[in-house]
Amino acid sequence: MKRPGPLITLLAGLLLGLFMLSLNATTGTEAVSSTPKKKPPTVAASPAPTKTATPPSPSPSRVSVPDASYAGRTDDDSSAVAVTVRDRKAIAYFCDGHAKESWLKGDVRDDGSMRLTGKNGDVLNGTLKDGMRIRGTADVGGGHYGFTANRAKKPGALWRATATARGAKLDGGWIVLPGGKQVGILTRDGTPGAAPPIDPTTGAVTVDEQHLTARPATP
Repeated sequence: MKRPGPLITLLAGLLLGLFMLSLNATTGTEAVSSTPKKKPPTVAASPAPTKTATPPSPSPSRVSVPDASYAGRTDDDSSAVAVTVRDRKAIAYFCDGHAKESWLKGDVRDDGSMRLTGKNGDVLNGTLKDGMRIRGTADVGGGHYGFTANRAKKPGALWRATATARGAKLDGGWIVLPGGKQVGILTRDGTPGAAPPIDPTTGAVTVDEQHLTARPATP
């Protein structure tokens, strides 16, 4: 019997190799990676911003307003101004000593400022400075005047008297300035004129040979 030739042996080997490759392809499994997948890092949610309450604006301080009288002259030196304050209420008198005068009144605000009003639209605006003086403006009789009134000694800088003498109705106002000078108007039945001097300690005054007593003017 003849032995198989080398060609047949080679073909048998190739067939065996192909069989083995086919067997591995059908029965083999893919390698599975043992390394676990990493989870993405968890991002913590930012807390909601806290609303900060805006503190209320501080209210302006209430300045001390002493009960006192103040007197001075306008910046143009044409007239005198006096203000008396009692319990944060004020009365003022503007007077040129001849014919122009005005009585005004109102309240003193917490900051020491005041707006006093009178007849015919007259207005006095002022601010109390350290309880020692009042600086402001007066709009009286169509004129505009700046003024400074300094604190006066007792019994006060502003006086007033009303009476009837010899059938005439009298209405007088006086301002006693620092240093003792007086400015005033006495109105007789509606006609103004310069007022006679008063005693600055008692208010005694003589009008048409009649003795009268002026009183400190208060709000």
